[in-house]
Amino acid sequence: LAAAVPSQDLFPYVIRLESNITESNGSSSMASVCGGCLSLMDAGVPIKTPISGIAMGLILEGSDYMILSDILGAEDALGDMDLKIAGSSEAITAFQMDIKVEGITPEILKAALAQAKDGRVHILNKMLEACPKARTELSVYAPKIRTIRIHPSKIGIVIGPGGKQIREITDTTGAEVNIDDSVSEEYAIVSFSSVDAKAIDDAEKWVVNLTSDVEIGKTYQGKIVSIVAFGVFVEIFSKQGLCHISELDHGRIEDMFSSDFKEGQIIEVKVLDINDRGQIRLSRKILLSKEEREAQPASS
Repeated sequence: LAAAVPSQDLFPYVIRLESNITESNGSSSMASVCGGCLSLMDAGVPIKTPISGIAMGLILEGSDYMILSDILGAEDALGDMDLKIAGSSEAITAFQMDIKVEGITPEILKAALAQAKDGRVHILNKMLEACPKARTELSVYAPKIRTIRIHPSKIGIVIGPGGKQIREITDTTGAEVNIDDSVSEEYAIVSFSSVDAKAIDDAEKWVVNLTSDVEIGKTYQGKIVSIVAFGVFVEIFSKQGLCHISELDHGRIEDMFSSDFKEGQIIEVKVLDINDRGQIRLSRKILLSKEEREAQPASS
């Protein structure tokens, strides 16, 4: 079943699957495969493909042989082969063979594999009649987990000095935040978990704002964090840029401190330039519509 389990990126959960068999039979382990697959689907695990299994047996007398499908305990004990095969309708994901004779021919193995596929597909169709596809939602009792990818160079920004930043995210939003940089050298996985979906949304947005890059020519919604005599500093993705007094309105602003702009105000700005030192130059007036421009007084 491991071959059908989605990657950590798609399903960042630890999965425990347990099967209790009350008696040993020829195909009891393959019943665990079939039941285990249905359990995963019913639990909402987005498996890549359904998996079924079947145990094949063999009765060999000289050059004559008979291949048995879905063997019983007696056929397993008294027969000459126990070949367990699991897989989808397209491929085998696991197999195990025990034989009680010196060996079998390629002809016998080929016939057993072909017969096993027919049986596996038949069982799989019966399984899909009961559960056609995996549930699209997890149980309401399951914790919610979401993941995003960030560049490894951004890990320090999320963690902060001595872990201050990541603790603040957790304490403020209520979501648990974890970073795994062992999956790939190209990216790290940030996972958010909580029983509250809003907490995950807030934590994810926080991390995205911390790690996103501001791009020249793009338009953003930013918050005015300080007002100075020559303009306002606007925060975008936890980075601050200057919108000069001349770039705020088409009309002249004589005094920033008596203007209509206030700290905490959200304004729309466009990134004009980012210099070699990372300083961001913004403009608000370039985004004003024709009507807004005409409504501006010649001076203010």
